[in-house]
Amino acid sequence: MPNTATLRPSGLGAGSLLTSLADLLHGWLPRQRWFAGKGRPVTELALLSVTELHPGCLHLLVHAGHAEPPSGEHPLHDCYQLLLGAHETLPPHLAPAAIGRPTEGPLAGLMVYDALQDPRSAALLLERLRTPGTAGALAFERDAKVLLPSGLTPRLLDAEQSNSSVVYGDTYILKVFRRVQPGINPDLEVPGALARQGCTRVPAPVAWVRTSLPWDATLAVLQPYLRGAEDGWAQALGTLASGADFTDEAYELGRATAEVHLALAAAFPLEYPDRRQHRELASAMRDRIDAVARAVPQLQPYAPALGSAVGALAGLDAARPAQRIHGDLHLGQVLRTGGRWHLIDFEGEPARPLPERRRAQSPIRDVAGMLRSFDYAARTGRPWRPEWSQRCREAYCAGYAAAAGWDPRQEPELLRAHETDRAVYEVLYEARHRPDWLPVPMAAITRLAERPPAGSRRPTP
Repeated sequence: MPNTATLRPSGLGAGSLLTSLADLLHGWLPRQRWFAGKGRPVTELALLSVTELHPGCLHLLVHAGHAEPPSGEHPLHDCYQLLLGAHETLPPHLAPAAIGRPTEGPLAGLMVYDALQDPRSAALLLERLRTPGTAGALAFERDAKVLLPSGLTPRLLDAEQSNSSVVYGDTYILKVFRRVQPGINPDLEVPGALARQGCTRVPAPVAWVRTSLPWDATLAVLQPYLRGAEDGWAQALGTLASGADFTDEAYELGRATAEVHLALAAAFPLEYPDRRQHRELASAMRDRIDAVARAVPQLQPYAPALGSAVGALAGLDAARPAQRIHGDLHLGQVLRTGGRWHLIDFEGEPARPLPERRRAQSPIRDVAGMLRSFDYAARTGRPWRPEWSQRCREAYCAGYAAAAGWDPRQEPELLRAHETDRAVYEVLYEARHRPDWLPVPMAAITRLAERPPAGSRRPTP
């Protein structure tokens, strides 16, 4: 059992607690899969908020400053959400969760560990949501129409992701946002708005955690868990391995995407971009190309042609209205169960600032993300299957057009620009995190840098 006498609330001031944790967190944070500053050591730490959730378990918001980033990376400073436990000794099943044993401060002599990996702490989180209330600056809230059952067994998912997710009895899933920014998180805001529109393609939030210190922010969201569902990435790779066709699934996925976009257009205000806004969007895309080209030498020969591809946006007088979208759509963000597709994870790209992720954007950005995902899937196996990717791309766009009433392929400048922007993002990500995968987006860069045939109204494969 934790040494609760050592964790008296009077001993949990940020300054004294940091004395215990600073050395441990400097080493532990950069090793976590959700740490944003890969390759950048932590240069400064500060505790922004400390709350004792229950004896032996602390909730922390930690400010981490990173070393100067390579060109093209995002911010130097981040806020991370941690749940830390402290025991005199750890049982064997918690050994992988160990962070270290401080020698100073209020936690001196105790073993500090990641409490999300502790079934007891994870179960108590659900109990907090079952009976809404507050703990310090934390607010535990739920949909009053939903009664959460007790006694659901928790298990922490080990999937590679930018957050941490706990599944409770195959009934609910709690996403804990590790990287926290001020404001409501889109993964709470958007599914809630879609539920009010009657859209059943997205699991509705049933409970959530917020904080008011150091600012208002969303910390976690509980949603129904789609038991037995398989994500689109696994399904696509399965069909590639077996030689089966995926066009019917891609068509239905296009329909599902369009249905969600239509619901989002009804739930949030539309914006009508003018030529000035198109110029600003093209300029931002060119800036990203230049920044990534400085960071990834392999991109440099293609930068001028890619700049021209996105620059075509500047000449558009009108385009489809901008609206709220998914923001990071790919095969790993969709689940299929009972022959029906569902979209999940509306957080957007975690590396981008929250106001940007909540901004109205072209729905073609989501379409471009899924088209890039088909290309990724086709290139993961050997041999490469370009014809598989092309069939899926065409089927997806056809399904989208059938539900939306307009075809993304009829907006070639927008589609090429957004696919270019996505591929450039992928180049930076792969160069930083998975260098062996860099040839995948670089193959798309080679294609997108080619000037499309005159009068072409369809994207090349």
